[in-house]
Amino acid sequence: MSQFKYGHANALNWEEAAVNCLRQIGKIKDENLGFLYITDHFEDEISYINDFFQKQTGIDNWVGTVAIGICATGQEYFNVPAIVAMVGAFPEGSFKVFGHVNEEYSGLEKFVLEHQSWVDSKIPLFGIVHANPRNSELPERVVQLGENLGDGFLVGGLTSSHKQQSQHPQIANDVLTDEELDVSGVIFSSAVTVSTRLTQGCSIISQRHEITEADRNIIVRIDNLPALQVFKEEIGQEFSKDLNKVAGQIFTALPIQGSDMGDYMVRNIIALDPEHQLIAIGDFISAGTPILFAKRDVRSAKEDLVKILNSLKRDLRGAKPKGGVYISCLGRGESLFGKDSQEMKLIQEVLGDFPLVGFFANGEISNQRLYGYTGILTLFL
Repeated sequence: MSQFKYGHANALNWEEAAVNCLRQIGKIKDENLGFLYITDHFEDEISYINDFFQKQTGIDNWVGTVAIGICATGQEYFNVPAIVAMVGAFPEGSFKVFGHVNEEYSGLEKFVLEHQSWVDSKIPLFGIVHANPRNSELPERVVQLGENLGDGFLVGGLTSSHKQQSQHPQIANDVLTDEELDVSGVIFSSAVTVSTRLTQGCSIISQRHEITEADRNIIVRIDNLPALQVFKEEIGQEFSKDLNKVAGQIFTALPIQGSDMGDYMVRNIIALDPEHQLIAIGDFISAGTPILFAKRDVRSAKEDLVKILNSLKRDLRGAKPKGGVYISCLGRGESLFGKDSQEMKLIQEVLGDFPLVGFFANGEISNQRLYGYTGILTLFL
């Protein structure tokens, strides 16, 4: 594959932003797949934007979504109307764009029927997906999708929007809304070489515990003690004396079973009940589940990001990536790393200049699991 081409721009109207992106992309030659991310300011015009890029480039295959924040090499766009786009020339038959994966596809049978011959012949190893944040069964849906792809490794993110009536549109050649799908994206065969890493945005501040009683998303007891009692003992005096300070700073972390990397999934604390000593979190849990507590921490987030960037750099062995996709959490970006595109500039500082686009998600997907407060960087080699 040759070097990808990309462009990014913000403007008051979508036409100007799109034209500026295409001007940076330049002449289309063998490119056959595009990634397109649009801030929610242009959400109502996403169909026009998708049609425009398809017609102007002659590329039929596009994937992407709308988001509160989007990004490109060294640049973040938050709360402004903006578009980022990237196109690449992939080997013929090496990828498959898919959409219309929703609750009507019980077990994803219809998806399998539509793509089975391609899946069987190509043995897909990797996919980039975009998902609907309104779907409470999304974790199970992503696992099912991975299984039906022959245990392919999936990364991606949930769409995000300020609009109260947002349809959370996704691009999978056509524009699809949340009434039509839960997951869409593109899957790649082994002919496409990628390297991907996940970086955490919260640091662990407790020892490992076990949930010994729970009801759906409510933790009743930890280590056979009242849940809130254990929580207060672990989070330090500053927070335990004033639980109002916990919101947005302290989280639960669910360790990944069998992981040799110390991996964990961060979950928001939705409510604390001092009277009954209960903790409500943003996920369903059960007795026997291990649990940790974590704190939002810019210093450790930067250190972990630099760590995974250096790991990717070692994999490159001096070569430059053909292109990349970065999916970061809305809780990162300028709200964690600071303004002036500090998160994207850190990637640029370590890996140098190469075509990179992405968005800030309402939740991140890596290896068929739903994460929070993470960044997922994928490089095409």
